[in-house]
Amino acid sequence: MKILLINHYAGSPEMGMEFRPYYLAREWVKNGHEVTIVAGSFSQVRSIQPDFKGKYNENVIDGINYFWIKTPKFEGNGFGRILNILAFIVRLSLKASYLSKRFTPQIVIASSTYPMDIYPARKIAKKTKAKLVYEVHDLWPLSPMELGGYSKNHPFIMIVQRAEDYAYKNCDHVISMLPKTLDYMKSRGLDPVKWHFNPNGIVPDEWSLINKLPETHVKLFNELKAKNSLIVGYTGSFGLSNSVHTFIEAAKFLKDENISLVLVGKGPEKEKLLQIISEKKLNNVHFLPAVPKTDIPYVLSLMDILFIGLQKQSLFRFGISPNKMIDYMMAEKPVIQAIEAGNNIVEEAQCGLFVEPENPEAIASAIMKMKNIPEFEKQKMGSNGKKFVLENHDYRILAEKFLKHLS
Repeated sequence: MKILLINHYAGSPEMGMEFRPYYLAREWVKNGHEVTIVAGSFSQVRSIQPDFKGKYNENVIDGINYFWIKTPKFEGNGFGRILNILAFIVRLSLKASYLSKRFTPQIVIASSTYPMDIYPARKIAKKTKAKLVYEVHDLWPLSPMELGGYSKNHPFIMIVQRAEDYAYKNCDHVISMLPKTLDYMKSRGLDPVKWHFNPNGIVPDEWSLINKLPETHVKLFNELKAKNSLIVGYTGSFGLSNSVHTFIEAAKFLKDENISLVLVGKGPEKEKLLQIISEKKLNNVHFLPAVPKTDIPYVLSLMDILFIGLQKQSLFRFGISPNKMIDYMMAEKPVIQAIEAGNNIVEEAQCGLFVEPENPEAIASAIMKMKNIPEFEKQKMGSNGKKFVLENHDYRILAEKFLKHLS
């Protein structure tokens, strides 16, 4: 099978996010398929951008063909990002005939977060009579409307809405990474038989516990373990959406307990979080710098309980599939989930406790409850989480299911 996957922001383990296109493609290649990823030369989520000359470039990474389209650099979510998107769509459209002849795909997947790539994707698919697949990461334009307050009459929103409706009308299949989107998509004109769920995934082979951490990290964990302190951990971005401030504020209710909150990562909210710690004299909260993705398994292994939270958002009614949650569950640690969504992962997997989001006192109570749960029960939660991930989020399984959905 020849597969063409269009994802503006696609990366690789060496370049950085976005990882999903690479991991799916790698599994398909292992199974004998020929896969080409079409991506933009600049992505704000990649750590390393591809080497580039001219408007187009090609290379092979782990057996996967990468076709790069020149896109301008930008920062933030302003006009520069719109120009970046526009450049990708226009140049991809101009290369539609070339791509159809060069790779002769039998499956064309449009998967760029925003839906406008459906137009050149359909153009390519029609030329080779390929199946057209629309993969949905987030619901656009609903996401910028509900999160950013954009009016449905905003010119950009109208353009995006037209593209989304066009995708539902003209695709052969929809692959949703969110579990509760079917009713919404039906309301926008999707034939429900085209809808399939395929969540975020993980590569179990990458979960080897490499005993390698910076001295600052080793020193802190050794000190806390010497005091037999219960370590409640968080890893990842310090952003508003992650509701990390409510996790930190929970520490004031735990001052008299031998409990330490350890946060490993970086992000725009870090200075504000440090200010909260200073003002409230929270000496039971500790920050550590971010570590490479390969070191996350070992960091998580040194923690006792793991916290994940998100702001209350109406969009979460369509469900969530956060990579952080999958990492936590693979670490075989009990999880405290402060997220209100259309699905409840800790309940599905029976791997922890669910609490009301943005409620520091409720988070503190959950930590105390978890502390008092017998050790064998916490171990059972941890093993439940890992079992759930291996059965439902292994990219080897997801890649196979993805193609089965299209048969």
